[in-house]
Amino acid sequence: MIIESFIKFACRNYMITLFVIGIISALISLLKKPRLWHRKIVINAIFSYFLLFCIGIVFIYGGLFHIFFPKMIASFIGWETSPFQLEVGFASLGFGIVGLIAFRGRLNFQAAAIIGPAVFLWGAAGGHIYQMISAHNFSPGNAGVILWTDILLPIIGFILLYLQYKLAPAEPT
Repeated sequence: MIIESFIKFACRNYMITLFVIGIISALISLLKKPRLWHRKIVINAIFSYFLLFCIGIVFIYGGLFHIFFPKMIASFIGWETSPFQLEVGFASLGFGIVGLIAFRGRLNFQAAAIIGPAVFLWGAAGGHIYQMISAHNFSPGNAGVILWTDILLPIIGFILLYLQYKLAPAEPT
């Protein structure tokens, strides 16, 4: 029962799950390097794996669910199914692919991989809050953990982007 509950929580709150997996992956990648870590190496590892897991895989996962399981996702959010879910699914896939490419990309590409999803997630958070107020929708997929991850993941992304920018050498134009 405990394992089943944990798996359900991990799948329903995939943004948190993949954030934790990203941190663990960054730590593993750092442990493979010589122990002479400095801030640039640590930030680069954390930011790279944030892009891979919290942008790349999160958006691909969410996109596939919106495309292939629209009834389940709509029910989880507390909505009726809509043709717009297909569009959200494909937009999410696009963000996810950009996140995968940005994993080892240059700073300007990494910035794009943060900005687009941040606008999307903050817009979604605004929509969730609006639904909580106007429709009293407190479904787990509207007012639960997803609301907080929609707000906090872009903030974390921008902080990591800023730190990466401050520590990165100037890129050629």
